[in-house]
Amino acid sequence: MTKLVTKEGLKKLKEELEDRKTKVRQSIAKDIKEAKEQGDLSENAEYSEAKRQQAENEAKVVKLEVMIKNSQVVEKNVNSNGSVEIGSDVKVKFNGNEITFHIVGASEADPANFKISNESPLGKAFLEKKKGEIAEAETPGGMIKYKVLEVI
Repeated sequence: MTKLVTKEGLKKLKEELEDRKTKVRQSIAKDIKEAKEQGDLSENAEYSEAKRQQAENEAKVVKLEVMIKNSQVVEKNVNSNGSVEIGSDVKVKFNGNEITFHIVGASEADPANFKISNESPLGKAFLEKKKGEIAEAETPGGMIKYKVLEVI
């Protein structure tokens, strides 16, 4: 299944994959080697932990490879009609406060840093909206409305 991702998001995925294939693997291999040198592996907690970390890292490597393979880079349309799309920053007004969200693909979402997925309820509400329009999204706390002030 194709996942939409920004150019920056794909770059981060590739960097994490490279890091896990090199630095993380080397570090874990070193930990395993040191644990083996301690002797009896059947009761060696350090060895068991290093092997667990190795399995976890390898699973993440496979996951990242699949994500990268199935990613489609979406670039913000320079000739856009002024509507919100993946890669857009959207400045909105909510409860008297101005907030700027960055619309990203699902694998890049980081709500704490105002990066919201195009697949999230809020992200879906913003897509295709233009300056001056109202975006409505259903949340666990009920329906919320944002006024679009600017699409960047």
